[in-house]
Amino acid sequence: MSIQENIQVVKDFFAAMGGGDRQGLLALCAEDFEWIIPGEDWPLAGTHRGHAGLADVLQKASAELETSMEPPEFVAQGDRVLVVGVATGKVKATNRTFEDYFVFAITVRNGKLTNIREYVDTQALAQASESNASPLP
Repeated sequence: MSIQENIQVVKDFFAAMGGGDRQGLLALCAEDFEWIIPGEDWPLAGTHRGHAGLADVLQKASAELETSMEPPEFVAQGDRVLVVGVATGKVKATNRTFEDYFVFAITVRNGKLTNIREYVDTQALAQASESNASPLP
């Protein structure tokens, strides 16, 4: 696939995620899909594998967070697409807000996402998840 086609697959993934289209997301991901979210102090951290792992992390995200994202920037080379952006929102359990600058490094092969490695502000997310933490500025 061309670089532009890979970018479009990733854009479609983000559109489906934003629209809550679970079936659309699964259709865009390979069976052996892997999503790595760094961190230890919040519920979404870990390695999520396959369609079941994708469904699980999306369910957790929906239960744990209210979030919105500014339109991200897409940068691609070969089968890799970097998504650069910022998400804002709040952790439902603590009602604490966060601002998360992120990069998603996504691999696309044969029109399907095979891997996402998030580079996120784990500190901001962990702090927003702590009920006893002082408010973020």
